[in-house]
Amino acid sequence: MKKVLQLTLLCLFILPLQAQNRMTPELLWKLGRLSAMGISKDGKNIIYSVSYPDVAENKSKKVLFSIPVQGGQAVEIASAEGLLLDKSLSPDAQHKLSHSKVKVNKVHGKDFYPELDKSNAQIWESLHYKHWDSWRYGEFNHLFLHKMVNGNPDQGKDLMPGEPYDCPTVPFGDEGDYTWSPDGKKVVYVSKKLFGTEYATSTNTDLYEYDLATGVTRNLTPERKGYDQNPAFSSKGQLAWLCMARNGFEADKNDIIVSNGITEMNLTQFWDGTVKTFRWSEDGKRIFFTAPVKGTVQLFEVDYPGLTKKLPVVRQVTDGDFDVNGIIGFAGNQVIVTRTDMNTAPEIYSTDMKTGAMRKLTAVNDALYDSINKSKVERRMVKITDGKEMLVWMIYPPDFDPAKKYPTLLYCQGGPQSALSQFYSYRWNFQLMAAEGYIVVAPNRRGMPGHGVEWNEQISGDWGGQVMRDYLSAIDDAAKESYVDKNRLGAVGASYGGYSVFNLAGIHQKRFKTFIAHAGVFNLESMYGTTEEVFFTNWDMGGAYWEKDNPVAQKTYKEFNPISRVGEWDTPILIIHGGKDFRVPEGQGFEAFQAAQLRGIKSKFLYFPDENHWILQAQNAMIWQREFFKWLKETL
Repeated sequence: MKKVLQLTLLCLFILPLQAQNRMTPELLWKLGRLSAMGISKDGKNIIYSVSYPDVAENKSKKVLFSIPVQGGQAVEIASAEGLLLDKSLSPDAQHKLSHSKVKVNKVHGKDFYPELDKSNAQIWESLHYKHWDSWRYGEFNHLFLHKMVNGNPDQGKDLMPGEPYDCPTVPFGDEGDYTWSPDGKKVVYVSKKLFGTEYATSTNTDLYEYDLATGVTRNLTPERKGYDQNPAFSSKGQLAWLCMARNGFEADKNDIIVSNGITEMNLTQFWDGTVKTFRWSEDGKRIFFTAPVKGTVQLFEVDYPGLTKKLPVVRQVTDGDFDVNGIIGFAGNQVIVTRTDMNTAPEIYSTDMKTGAMRKLTAVNDALYDSINKSKVERRMVKITDGKEMLVWMIYPPDFDPAKKYPTLLYCQGGPQSALSQFYSYRWNFQLMAAEGYIVVAPNRRGMPGHGVEWNEQISGDWGGQVMRDYLSAIDDAAKESYVDKNRLGAVGASYGGYSVFNLAGIHQKRFKTFIAHAGVFNLESMYGTTEEVFFTNWDMGGAYWEKDNPVAQKTYKEFNPISRVGEWDTPILIIHGGKDFRVPEGQGFEAFQAAQLRGIKSKFLYFPDENHWILQAQNAMIWQREFFKWLKETL
C-alpha cells in the first residue's frame, strides 16, 4: 500500500523532536537527503529518492517517492522502473548503452610474473597511478553498445577496445558522460584520452562521436584544450556541451557551446560568469542553466539564435538568498528544480519560466525544521584592502541578541575556486554552527565564482596574498560589532580552507584563539610531490618548486608556504585528515600535527583511515561533528 509522505515524516521525525529547539549534530543526521531522479515519461509526476541516514547501522535507507508536477501529496513507490525515460536506450529502442570496468594494463607484480601469485607488488612507469581516493590497477571505465534482442540487451560491443581511457570519466563521471543522437545513429561520449603523466598534467577532455553504421569514432573537439563535458542534444538535433578554454585550469570559465553539425556558437562567451549545469528547453530554442552569482546560485536562460547573426541573450530567471542546485525538467511553462539555503536541505520547487516565481513542491524535512529555531542569515558588504567591496555572509545563532557577546568563527571556503553560496552541507553546516552559539563570518573572498571572471581568477598564483587580506578584512570588520567577542575568534576550513587556516596561523597577529583545519595543504612542496592531479598545482601554484626561473612559482613556494611560518604559530589547532585523500594526501595533516606537537602547541589530530577528501560514513561524520564542537568548547 502506498504511503503518504507526511505519514512517513510523522513516524520518523515528529515524536523524537518535540523537545528540540535548535539544530544538533544528531538532528542533522536525521534529515532526509533528497535526490531528484527525473520527470515521469507521461510528464505528470516528479520521481525522487530520499536517503534517511541510520547512524547506529552506519548506513542509509533509500525511499522512492512520486509527486505531481503541479504539486500535491507525495506518495512512496516501490520502484522507479518503467516510470522514467531510459536515456541509455536508443530512440528507436534497437540499442542500449552501458559502461563497466575493463582490465587493460598490467600493474600488479603477479600480472607480470604469474608464478609469483602471492606477491602484492605494484609496478608503475608513469603518473596517474592513483586518483581522488582509488588506486588505478589497470582497469578503466569503458562504454558498451548492446543490441536489443526480444527486449533484452546482448553481451555488447566495447566502443573503446584496448584503450587505457575512461568513459565515464573518473572520479565523478556518470551516465551524463554519454548520449544518443536524436536519430539513434550516433553516440557522443566524453573521455580524457591521455595516459599516465600526460593525464595527470592535463584537463583536456574531449567529445567523441561513434557512428553505428561505420564503426568509426571521431573527436568532435580536437581544437578545444580544456574540459569538454555534459553533451546534450536538443529536440531539433543541435549538440550542446560545457567547455573550458584553457588546459590545466580546472576552474576556468565554463561556457555553453552549441554545434549544428556545421558551425559552433558560444552562447555565454560575452556573459561575465561561469555555468554549473544546463538543460535544453523542450522546443530546442533556448537553454536553461544554473550559475553562481553574488553569493548564491541562480537559474538563467539563454536563447539559441541558430544560423542567424543575432547574439545570444542571457537572462537571469530567479533571484533571492538561495541556491538553485539542479534542473530536473519542465512542466508547461514551469522549470522543475531543486533548491537549498543555509537553513534548509534540498527540496523540489516549480519555477515560472518568465517571472522566476518559485513554488515549493516537496516537504521532506519540514516537520524537523518546524521543531527548531532557525539561524538568521544576512549579507554584509566589507571594504577590503585594495579598495573593492566583498560580500560576506553573516550567520547568527537562533534567538540572536545584539546586546550579548558571541564567540565568532571565520569560515574559510575550499576549492579554491568554489562558490560560497547558499549551500547546505551535512558537515560544514552553518545552521548547526550558529545553533551551537557561534556567529559565522563567511567571506566571498578572492577566487570565488559569482563575482565576475576576474575576481574568480585572482587567486591562482596568489594563494597567500590578497586572499589572506580578504579574510582578515572580513573578520576585522565583523569584530567592530559590539556583539562579537573579540577575545573569542576562531578560524576554520577545509581543503584550500584548511590551507588558509594553516597560513593564517602564522600571520594572524593574535586575532584568533583557535584553529581547525580539515584536509588542508600544509607544505606546498610535498603537496606538489604527492598530489594526483598535477595540473591543479601547476596552475594554482604557478608551477613546480624546482623552477628557479619561474617568478610566480618561486613566490608561491617561498612566501605562501605555511611551513615557512610555523615558527610564528602560537594558537591551539585541531587538524583533521582522511587516509584515502589523494588530492591533498594525508601527509599534509601528519606534517602539520607533528610541527604543532614539536612546537609545544596545544593540538589534536583527528584521522579517518577510510575516508577521502570528505567524510562520508555516518558514524565518522558524527565523530567529526562532536570533535569539532568539543574542540571549540575547549579552546574558544
